[in-house]
Amino acid sequence: MHGSAVHSMTNGETVTASADVRAPPERIFDALVTREVERWWGSARTYRMTGWAADLRVGGRWSVTVETAAGRHLPASGEFLEIEEPRRIVQTRRYDWDHPTLGRRETKVAWLLEPIAGGTRVTICHGGFAGLAAAATKHAEGWARVLGWLQAYLGTGGLVAAQSTKQR
Repeated sequence: MHGSAVHSMTNGETVTASADVRAPPERIFDALVTREVERWWGSARTYRMTGWAADLRVGGRWSVTVETAAGRHLPASGEFLEIEEPRRIVQTRRYDWDHPTLGRRETKVAWLLEPIAGGTRVTICHGGFAGLAAAATKHAEGWARVLGWLQAYLGTGGLVAAQSTKQR
């Protein structure tokens, strides 16, 4: 399953991306909502996530800083709208800076973690791009990268023997 295709697409208003990941939903859920995000989300050539903080409850806030390869620090934040551990997360997302194609518009991201043979199908639905097709296209490309990083991380040592990093 590792190395299986990542699929992403947009209709100009909503982005959908999916990938099969060789890990159980519980493991992936932890990787998405804890400081573990800082270990796998990004690359030295693009950006890294730093300063992850989350109050994992409906109505709880989350925040992170995107540190670019050029050294810029770009904050992002949002609120958890729905949490069904370990299967579903729905959250708002907003850049706290002027993103070149999205500005500071708040969008909504839904993560669905479905058990499959050998792991989990991770599906992302990211909405809120009405009137901003270029932003939707950029985010479709971005989600494909993110799911590729998640696959690589959990397939090459990210799966620490039964160790959970619940620092939120």
